[in-house]
Amino acid sequence: MKHNKKVIIIGTVASSVLSFRADLIKALLEQKNKVYTFVSEYSQDELNDIKALGAIPITYESNRGGMNPLADAKATYALFKKIKEIAPDLVFSYFSKPVIFGTLAATLAKVPRVIGMLEGLGYAFTEQPEGLSKKAQLIKSIQVLLYKIALPKLDNIVFLNPDDPKDLLEAYHIKVKQVDILGGIGLDLDKYSHHPIENIESSINFLFIGRMLKEKGIHDFIAAAKIVKQIYPEVQFTVLGAIDSANPGALQQLELDRLISLNIINYPGQVDNVQKWIADSHVFVLPSYREGVPRSTQEAMAIGRAVITTDVPGCRETVIDGVNGFLVEKWNPQALAEKMIYFIEHPEQIKKMGYESYKIAQEKFDVDKVNKRLIDMLGL
Repeated sequence: MKHNKKVIIIGTVASSVLSFRADLIKALLEQKNKVYTFVSEYSQDELNDIKALGAIPITYESNRGGMNPLADAKATYALFKKIKEIAPDLVFSYFSKPVIFGTLAATLAKVPRVIGMLEGLGYAFTEQPEGLSKKAQLIKSIQVLLYKIALPKLDNIVFLNPDDPKDLLEAYHIKVKQVDILGGIGLDLDKYSHHPIENIESSINFLFIGRMLKEKGIHDFIAAAKIVKQIYPEVQFTVLGAIDSANPGALQQLELDRLISLNIINYPGQVDNVQKWIADSHVFVLPSYREGVPRSTQEAMAIGRAVITTDVPGCRETVIDGVNGFLVEKWNPQALAEKMIYFIEHPEQIKKMGYESYKIAQEKFDVDKVNKRLIDMLGL
């Protein structure tokens, strides 16, 4: 494709567009493309911020978490009309619902090129120790049915890791025209600059960043912290992230307060200066059950931190076992604790593996390199 094209990007939450798509939008605008950014959850300030980037914000209706077929059909038709009015050269959607319904709307509008990106398969495809709940099984079966309808209509489907297409396309025999693997969506490495650990004089600090949900591994992190604290009580465990009290698998406020009072974890809450907290830590830990390619781990690696994470889709894309950290079995706090103890007893490895993380991040997670690859996949 030549440049000077009309490009529609369909996302959901405007704050997510601003946090994770701003560099892509800027790169597309530098090519003299006209960019329309579709969002369904937004504030006026966020729409103004999108305009300030140089894109044209367009709002649309979407029931992000709902499963009402009539509401989805009406929303898809309204989306089709907005797309048809713009008559773009390309529609690029990401996240599950935009990929499904944005693809159907773009196909109806006879858009010349339609690309979708799944940054992970989500909760319904995440294995649980006790098996998937009935609700998750229902959501999964509905998603698979909708993917079977929508994905074959795409010119290209982009995944972040190589496990997702196996677990979706191959497992459910979904035929698509083309598949690409992007890797992580990338970081502005100037904002997450290298901050090497000089000397480890104070007690070692293990850092967890993420929503405090079971599938993010928060309970495994805490269980491992308790094991380690019995042997090395001075070691620190810091948790950054939001509580989601409505989620049945989430860490609850009462338990969090108890853990803080017992000095098991430090909890400053959600913070704006995450870079400083990473820089003040020694080892990053994410015992997640499944990811696309986790952003938090990319941030920790760019700053130069060794990583302990689970050997699951997405997470395993961030660690070369024994080089920049360790991959451990999922749902296994004992294995997690053993690797934490290894770093406590071999502190020289923290610095060494942290530097390896930094080198991998420079190679794999530079947003300029990632966006260049993505723009090639978009055919622009």
